[in-house]
Amino acid sequence: MSAGKATAAATLVTAAVGLGTLAYGSLVERSRFTVRHEVLPILEPGSRSLTILHLSDLHLAPWQQDKIDWVRGLAVLEPDLVVNTGDNMGHRDAHGALEHMLEAFRGVPGVFVNGSNDYYGPQPKNPMRYFGGPSKGHQKPTHLDVDRMEAFFADLGWLDLNNTARAMEIRGSRLEFFGVNDAHRNWDRLDRIPGALDDLRENVGWQDEPHGPDPIGIGVTHAPYQRVLNSFVNNGADVIFAGHTHGGQIQIPGYGALVTNCDIPRGKVSGLSTWHHARKSSYLEVSAGLGTSIYAPIRFDCRPEAVIVTLTA
Repeated sequence: MSAGKATAAATLVTAAVGLGTLAYGSLVERSRFTVRHEVLPILEPGSRSLTILHLSDLHLAPWQQDKIDWVRGLAVLEPDLVVNTGDNMGHRDAHGALEHMLEAFRGVPGVFVNGSNDYYGPQPKNPMRYFGGPSKGHQKPTHLDVDRMEAFFADLGWLDLNNTARAMEIRGSRLEFFGVNDAHRNWDRLDRIPGALDDLRENVGWQDEPHGPDPIGIGVTHAPYQRVLNSFVNNGADVIFAGHTHGGQIQIPGYGALVTNCDIPRGKVSGLSTWHHARKSSYLEVSAGLGTSIYAPIRFDCRPEAVIVTLTA
């Protein structure tokens, strides 16, 4: 075979592999939903275990019935708590579908923070721009009815943690939650967290019961920017929940994620790790999420996931 023919053949093979990869990522893997399980031994000795369902980055569009049915089916896992780290909406008409999906968890306590895609709808753009660094909005956005979403979450009994702190007691364990609005849009108000925690601790019902268990600190953010993680560690988080990264959305076998869409190191783009700051540390749980933008519907070596985190003694 001549050099020219060999080059042409190699080009055709490369193109075929690329098209096959694109087809697999857009038609198969992005709908191969999975449940990842993690165990964190952070409760006091003798405590009953707590099962937490971590949902993130649904980016739901009303026609995504497979995703709706799959998430509803997670109710059989009987979580004690739902942690929702934002970007629920993927289309301006997705409210009814989102409410139907999450109605399956009515009666289960929950907490949530928002991502920017709970306020603004997705915009058409070249999906390759995602790999050039943290994304930025440039077009006039489509406003979503975030008030309706938050009202529905409140009706489910879920607590809003956007730039504030709340408390909850579940199965004998005392939980202190604190969270921020989307740090990717610089909507986080880390300066408010210490005061919110002070107010919580001054007014929480268990303050007059000195012999109860020590509270567990849980930080919740949509985007795991380092400034947020450092602040959460400083404020006593035992575990931090985050989303936003989509696990890189495309991972290269043997290399990992190409981008994180924030300033978190690539090695912590998804999964359970430890975040260290100022001689303190916290568990860090970053979900790869369950969706993508409808304008970049592809995943590769990065299956969409919900996460079950079991807190044990």
